[in-house]
Amino acid sequence: MPLFGKKDETKVDFSRLPQHVAIIMDGNGRWAKGRGLPRTAGHAVGAETFRTIATYCREIGIRYLTVYAFSTENWKRPMEEVSAIMGLLKKYLMEAIADMEKEKVRFCFFGDLSPLTPELRRLCIETQERSAGYAGCQVNICLNYGGRDEILRAARSFAAQCMVGEKTPEALTEEVFSGYLWSAGVPDPDLVIRPSGEERISNFLLWQSAYAEFYFTDVNWPDFSKEELRKALSAYQSRSRRFGGI
Repeated sequence: MPLFGKKDETKVDFSRLPQHVAIIMDGNGRWAKGRGLPRTAGHAVGAETFRTIATYCREIGIRYLTVYAFSTENWKRPMEEVSAIMGLLKKYLMEAIADMEKEKVRFCFFGDLSPLTPELRRLCIETQERSAGYAGCQVNICLNYGGRDEILRAARSFAAQCMVGEKTPEALTEEVFSGYLWSAGVPDPDLVIRPSGEERISNFLLWQSAYAEFYFTDVNWPDFSKEELRKALSAYQSRSRRFGGI
């Protein structure tokens, strides 16, 4: 299958891809509103976009894909919209479990799953456990996730160990602290993409994205295509990453 379409002029060096791409899947509601549709319709199309982009990342060799599916703040949205998002996630996970042996994609969840329904929580755990042995692309789904919440939880866990004498404050390093995060064991993102025209991080991977490259586009998530991803990858490859050095 060709990596470029007939009219595709975006040049990407597929031998220099980022190891880890993170995406804030934003703009579903605006996409729907612009078409006179309910917001839930935008989330449905956005779910298909996620499937397309995740598959493409696996095909071209991106090792880690992390997506912002539902934040700790999203519970404030209308219950109808929250229910629709959870229903789409349930559908996706059931299909992922069915296709798991063929796709060989590893799934992980970042966030507190306890507020989810027992059925959805069970599906998340089953998906993560059954795919744990796969060595291909890893898709991290941030669900009921917030960057500040993640950091607070990590700090509390380390402090609790200090209180019982298992750790000392002097033992805390950036590497040690990273081990207390939801993303423990996963390399930091190289590239963070945000569609929809917004240019803020919105409580997403606050610790992990300290030295990530950012790419913003006005395209809403339901319209985010393989070509849009290639534009982001091309922009990433044009930059010089110095990590605070010269």
